[in-house]
Amino acid sequence: MSLIEPFSVNVPDAVLADLKERLARTRFPDDPGNDGWRYGTNGAYLKQLRDYWLNDYDWRAREREINEFAHFKTTIDGNPLHFIHERGKGPNPTPIILNHGWPWTFWDMRKLIKPLTDPVAFGGKPEDSFDVIVPSLPGFGFSTPLANTGINFWRTADLWAKLMTRLGYDRFASFGSDWGAFVTTQLGHKYADRMIGIHLTLALPLNVFMAPLPGPELYGPGEEDWHARTARFFQAQSGYSAIQATQPQTLAYGLNDSPMAQCAWILEKRRAWSDCEGNVENVFSRDDLLTTMMIYWVTQSGGSSARFYYEHVHHPWQPSHVRERVVDAPTSISIFDRDITLLPRKWAESYYNLKRWTTHPRGGHFAAAEQPAIVIDELRSAFRKAA
Repeated sequence: MSLIEPFSVNVPDAVLADLKERLARTRFPDDPGNDGWRYGTNGAYLKQLRDYWLNDYDWRAREREINEFAHFKTTIDGNPLHFIHERGKGPNPTPIILNHGWPWTFWDMRKLIKPLTDPVAFGGKPEDSFDVIVPSLPGFGFSTPLANTGINFWRTADLWAKLMTRLGYDRFASFGSDWGAFVTTQLGHKYADRMIGIHLTLALPLNVFMAPLPGPELYGPGEEDWHARTARFFQAQSGYSAIQATQPQTLAYGLNDSPMAQCAWILEKRRAWSDCEGNVENVFSRDDLLTTMMIYWVTQSGGSSARFYYEHVHHPWQPSHVRERVVDAPTSISIFDRDITLLPRKWAESYYNLKRWTTHPRGGHFAAAEQPAIVIDELRSAFRKAA
């Protein structure tokens, strides 16, 4: 492979035929007493989604939408990497890399791309234009197959620094949520001199899982219930993380063999973590949900994406410098009220070179997909060039 090659998504017919056979032969378990999803993914809804997937969902139409963007693949340090690269239409566009997490895909950033590259067409100013790069995390989606072990968020940040150099960008901005927020934060920590700035919708310390989170005494006005909500998440909803951080390969066999196992594993998080009021389709259409499932399924990336957790826990983050402030890059943070963890502004002011902090009453963990207009406005404001 040359350094960078154009890429398009074209799933073989045989893969789609095999998928239909597997869906038709799904063996569903009994699911008593689970109308409210308290035991996990609700079987009745999962059957409805399976039927739609089998009879109505059109992957080829979604594939055409995906291929409307400019896709590329490259290999860095032996790792296959897929990314979208769309050039901005305004004067001197700001290069920005948009980072997803789990159980996300690059496609969750799609609603941001055109408004950022072509702001005039979406109510913005020409000088707000961005060159947008949207990679798939290593081992996720089309950044596969991942043969190397030890690839976690901080090693991904090193890969992205090399990728941006390969694309001709000495300095750039970064945006991220979930694991993408960790990648972005690491860029702001280790590569602060290259960063125009970073923007996060999830603020957590880079040594999360290894050290205690900020205590309740740091939470200020308007943050009164944040500490308790964050503690409840780690106590009651983090079983997925424990599995993926300890035995991801055991899980991988089911995810790779059964499309409904993969679907159920992701679906429960899409419902629980979004601001959907208990109905996932308030936020994600069935086509949205199934396109996510398809990207994981056709790339067989359920297992390798799960390993991202293992590689974090077993290759703990080490600081690149010992300055009191961990992140020197100019930092903007947008807090969405229904996100899964909410840390206090007082802590953020000591951890980051905080330039902008905004809170939003609606929106959950998947902010770029749930509230794209807000995220677009936040990115424009955070990186707007001085007049």
